Amino acid sequence: MPALPPEFAAAADRTACRTAIRHGSRSFFAAGQLLPGDVREAAYGLYAFCRLSDDLVDEAEDPAACHDAVARLDRRIGRAYAGDPADTPADRAFSEIVAACAIPEALPRALIEGFAWDAAGRRYDDLGALHAYAARVAGSVGAMMALIMGVRSPDALARACDLGAAMQLTNIARDVGEDARMGRLYLPLDWMRAAGLDPDAFLADPRPSPALADIVARLLAEADGLYRRAEAGIAVLPPRCRPAIRAAGLIYGEIGRVIAARGHDPVTRRARVGGVRKLALIARATRAPAVCGDLAAPALPQVQFLIDAVTAHPLPPLRQRPALRPWWDVAGRVVHVLDLVERIREREAFGRSAPS
Repeated sequence: MPALPPEFAAAADRTACRTAIRHGSRSFFAAGQLLPGDVREAAYGLYAFCRLSDDLVDEAEDPAACHDAVARLDRRIGRAYAGDPADTPADRAFSEIVAACAIPEALPRALIEGFAWDAAGRRYDDLGALHAYAARVAGSVGAMMALIMGVRSPDALARACDLGAAMQLTNIARDVGEDARMGRLYLPLDWMRAAGLDPDAFLADPRPSPALADIVARLLAEADGLYRRAEAGIAVLPPRCRPAIRAAGLIYGEIGRVIAARGHDPVTRRARVGGVRKLALIARATRAPAVCGDLAAPALPQVQFLIDAVTAHPLPPLRQRPALRPWWDVAGRVVHVLDLVERIREREAFGRSAPS
C-alpha cells in the first residue's frame, strides 16, 4: 500500500492524538476545546504521548518489566529529540512539538521518572516528598504546556507548575480508595501516622473514617492554595489561551468540592463532575476577569529543576527556528474528512453496542 501524502499522514496523526485524549481524559479534552486551534492540537499531541508513556509503565507486571518499559521510553524520547521518532502518531507528534516549542529534554524525562515511581509503588514520607512526585508527573506537563503557549519566563513557569501540582493533589485526594485497592498509597505518611492511621493497615482494608477525612481535607486545602497562586500565571498567558487553562483549573477544583460535599470520603465512591456542571464551569472561564496575584511568588522548591532546565535551553535564533507549520497545521478539508470518518465509525460502533 503506498504511503499517505504528507498532508493526509499529518492529519491522521492529529486525529489519532485527539481521539486518545477524548477517550482518556475527558476533562482535559473539554477544556482544550477553548484553546486556539494550533495550541489545542499541539496540547493534544503532547498529552497523547504522555498518556502512552503512562500506560506503558503502568501495564508493567513486575519491577523488571517496569524497568524495561522505562528504558524503552527513554530511547523513544531520545529518538524524538533526534528527529527520528518511533512510528506512532503520538511519537511523531511529540517530536514535532518539542522541536517547534523548544521543550528541554529534562521535562519529559522527569515525567517518565514519576511514572517509574508509580510502578515501583513508592510512598511519600511527607508533603515535600509528595510535591517532588507531583513536580514530575504534573509540574513537568504544566511547564510543557506553558512552552507550547509561548510562555517561558521563570515566574510564569513556576505558576504553571503550581497549577499542575494542584491538579495532581486533587487527583490523589479523589483516588485514595481506588489507589488503595490497587496497593498504592500517595497520602503523606507523616500525616497518616499523626492522625492515628497505620498506612499498611489502611491499604489492607481501606475504609472511610474521620481521621482520613481530615487528611483529605488538608490535602485539598493545599491544592486550593496552589490553584490561587496559579491564577497569576494564567493572567500572563496569551489572551486566547486563558479561558481553557482557567477552565481546567475550575473543573479540577470542582472535584475537590464534590469530595468535600461527601464528607471528604474518597473511598466509598469516586468523585465526578457531571457534564452539565463542566459546561457551566467552562462558560464561567470564558467570562472570568483576570485575577491579580503574586506572579513572582517563589516556586515550589521541588519544581525548580524544571524551571532551570528551560532557562538553560534558550530558543534558537529566529533564522534557525523550525517553521511554524508543524504537523497540526494542515489543510482544513483534509482534517474535516478524517474527522468525519472518525465520527461515522464512532456512531456505527455505538449502534452495534446499543440495545435493540
